[in-house]
Amino acid sequence: MGKSKEEKRNRILQAAISVFAKKGFFHAKISEIANEAGVADGTIYLYFQNKDHLLISIFEEKMEEIITRVRRAITPIESNAEKLQKFIEMHASLVIENPSLSHVFQVELRQSGTFMKQYKPVKFQEFLEILADIVRDGQKSGEFKTGIAPGVLKRAVFGALDETALNWILKGRKYDLAESANQLAQLFLSGILES
Repeated sequence: MGKSKEEKRNRILQAAISVFAKKGFFHAKISEIANEAGVADGTIYLYFQNKDHLLISIFEEKMEEIITRVRRAITPIESNAEKLQKFIEMHASLVIENPSLSHVFQVELRQSGTFMKQYKPVKFQEFLEILADIVRDGQKSGEFKTGIAPGVLKRAVFGALDETALNWILKGRKYDLAESANQLAQLFLSGILES
């Protein structure tokens, strides 16, 4: 894809994030996204099959960026407890940093039947596997208890983060999400650290 086509595609993705966050996935119209992106309505269909495909593309591409940032941040850290803490802190800071994208991820993705029923969340699984790898490495090094399945813990940590972020978004950001994430990190670490 040429540079100008890539830039146009990115403008459409950013416009879709903005419109989905403001209007909601169901109520958003392709014409509104096109208007926000500064393109003709038909141009969107040159890049995306439909509104569901646009939503899934946002998820896949933004998850790729998030995975890259998280890996870059935790790789130099030696302690697995500190890696877990950093992962949790970053999840909260990424939500705070981009409220429109966070709204799309936390609220609007759940509105798409295609996303919920037919989509295979490859990037999401890769994101969760970062957590599982931290747990496995911590167990191998003797830092974490070995009786806890990494697959269970990755879902428990993500579930707690997801619920906390969703509540923060739906309640109008009325509490300190970073502090809530810190408390979650301490809670999980107290349960898995070897004494």
